[in-house]
Amino acid sequence: MGKVALVFPGQGSQKVGMGREAYDEFEAAREVFDAADAALGAKLSDLCFEGPEEELKQTANTQPAVLTTSIALLRALDVPFDVLAGHSLGEYSAHVAAGTIDLADAVRLVRKRGLYMQEAVPYGEGAMSAVLKADRTLVERICAEVPGLVEAVNYNSPQQIVIAGEISAVREAGVKLKEAGARASSLPVSAPFHSTLMEPAERRLAEDIEAIAFSAPSVPVYVNVDAEPVTDAASAKDALVRQVSRPVRWEDSVRRMIADGVSLFVEVGPGRVLTGLLVRIDRDVGRLSVRGPADFAPAREAIAEAQAS
Repeated sequence: MGKVALVFPGQGSQKVGMGREAYDEFEAAREVFDAADAALGAKLSDLCFEGPEEELKQTANTQPAVLTTSIALLRALDVPFDVLAGHSLGEYSAHVAAGTIDLADAVRLVRKRGLYMQEAVPYGEGAMSAVLKADRTLVERICAEVPGLVEAVNYNSPQQIVIAGEISAVREAGVKLKEAGARASSLPVSAPFHSTLMEPAERRLAEDIEAIAFSAPSVPVYVNVDAEPVTDAASAKDALVRQVSRPVRWEDSVRRMIADGVSLFVEVGPGRVLTGLLVRIDRDVGRLSVRGPADFAPAREAIAEAQAS
């Protein structure tokens, strides 16, 4: 019998209008948005549905908005699953889905996470760049050779790696990677996420995570930092803390899930970023995205087929 993995996107998938159709059509989705609004003491739902886009793109808003939309879609979809994972911020969505963290706690936590990550490095001092057509050995070697701090921080697929660090070092690494035949393009982000420059944010977030009640996940959650499943509360906490200033090992996580029997990946949330990465990691594995109610029926059918096979 094939296993089904639900996977949740991170920052960058947001768009104005996300979650609105599910909110209008499903009580379960309305309950999620209403709970998030109450937890934050602000109308996060209005920001998701109506914008403005510039406000939605602010890290402290984006993170709770994407998480809330993903969980609203999940609750409305209401399907069985075997394992869970999420890309960066999406790991919090996975833990809400697994019952590890309460929704209200998670929404408040990721708002703080966004604030801490933004405040860790003054605006304009850090940068991120997407590198295509280069393997990890080349990227890591060039990052090590460049003066200043620049690191590989997202191992997204065999030919897509994101680097981050001090702005001058990221730019120089980009030049050297292009000289080596790769493609490098600057990303429109406000901080060098998942680099060691995020250690001040990690220390602040660790205190908040420690203060929140965690439960054992109802199913294995494959975590970014280790590309391995966690099944207890303490390991889930530890992985979320370490994730802030360490690389997202997404390709490795997907390959581990496939090795452990996953035959279908269902991306739940705004956008299709993870579905696109899956094509580059393993073209043979089943994949689909759920971005709104129109995707519910195909997803339910595919999940039933995968679990019956």
